[in-house]
Amino acid sequence: MRQFNDDNFLLGTATARDLYHEVAEPLPIIDYHCHLSPREIAEDRPFASITQLWLGGDHYKWRAMRANGVDERYITADASDWEKFEQWAATVPYTLRNPLYHWTHLELKTAFGIDKVLNPGNAREIYDTCNDLLAQPGYTPRALMVRYGVEVVCTTDDPVDTLEHHKAIAASDFDVKVLPAWRPDKAVAVEDPVQYREYVERLGEASGIAVGNYTQLLDALRRRHDYFAQCGCSVADHGVTYFPYAPCTDGEAAAIFDKVMAGQALGHDDILKFKTATLLHLARMNAEKGWVQQVHYGPMRNVNSKMMRLLGPDTGFDSIGDYRSIEPLARFLDTLNSEDRLTKTILYNLNPCDNTALAALIGDFQDGSVPGKMQMGSGWWFNDQIDGMRKQIEALSNQGLLSRFVGMLTDSRSFLSYPRHEYFRRTLCDILGSDVERGLIPECELQRVADMVADISYNNAKQYFNF
Repeated sequence: MRQFNDDNFLLGTATARDLYHEVAEPLPIIDYHCHLSPREIAEDRPFASITQLWLGGDHYKWRAMRANGVDERYITADASDWEKFEQWAATVPYTLRNPLYHWTHLELKTAFGIDKVLNPGNAREIYDTCNDLLAQPGYTPRALMVRYGVEVVCTTDDPVDTLEHHKAIAASDFDVKVLPAWRPDKAVAVEDPVQYREYVERLGEASGIAVGNYTQLLDALRRRHDYFAQCGCSVADHGVTYFPYAPCTDGEAAAIFDKVMAGQALGHDDILKFKTATLLHLARMNAEKGWVQQVHYGPMRNVNSKMMRLLGPDTGFDSIGDYRSIEPLARFLDTLNSEDRLTKTILYNLNPCDNTALAALIGDFQDGSVPGKMQMGSGWWFNDQIDGMRKQIEALSNQGLLSRFVGMLTDSRSFLSYPRHEYFRRTLCDILGSDVERGLIPECELQRVADMVADISYNNAKQYFNF
């Protein structure tokens, strides 16, 4: 019987084990999309407890606890840190076959050297051990990043952000690059006129431009785009539910902007047109600077309206949407490509039903200028587990060049999420090692396979993003 979470975890063949231990394991981590707090990195304050580090903000765990019958008091409310940890420990045995079970034990092992299986019987011991270690200098946010071999991270930042914490980090002696990533979702979120007007006012204050019309909106965004570039940003990220595409002139967009600023609720067609026009302008800005742009599409947000009212967004009540996005996405990319303003682009689909279609679509816009210019993003959110990663890898392998893939990211708010890179690398090595041993890849290509593992784990991202 195989041992759980040993050195050869997930590695089913001798070739897979060689590929992982000799090639993938020693490589640094480039985490080009995450939601870490730049402030926490800048201040580098110790964590008060494992609960705050591990459970605070982790809606993956929150969803599992709710499914296990845990009262909300022990998840997001006023229970003590120990009580919350105790409830999580009681939930862990019920997460068998959920990726949380693997992530939990990888994180305990890699961060704290704990190879015990967490359960109610040893919860207090593990809680106290982790807290004792967290009180030591080697467990601050920066120390954890160094421990995991992180070389670069890109956070997720709104155009109105001051980026003061990024500046402080850059001016310090911290060797890990912590770079901002431009995330202007609120600049196109015209569904709520009240919130949108408030955001436009904040954008005007940040940019120094009084935003009274659509032209001024674009000017303010461009000024902030320039500011982000001055602060080291070279990556944009756009999150949408369904991908919009409806042809819209700047004149039409200006009229729609005037409506929303006047407090009028917009119809679906106007919302679609405004989003299309503004996202195209933002994509052109990205192309002008040679930035990499990422697009995450497909979540169904805030499905539980009652809990949305109680707790707000990003608390574990989103799901996979069933939107038709491939055709509008193709038209969006074609518009930019026809203007010669389609920059390097990574596309992430949340609904795995889109895997093959998206993998095929990126091939329509490869232009020979950059290896893997168009990328199918890694298994994202509900798909960043073994099954989701394998399906993404299979779709990309069948329709494009897996060898040019830029690999994994954490997409996380936790400083303990870096084992997701290990999880991905082990899965990748298992797939390729199995192919070799099944005769699907010839033994004479073993060096090419090893190079492929190194490229997907690290080299491709370093070159693609010019880090």
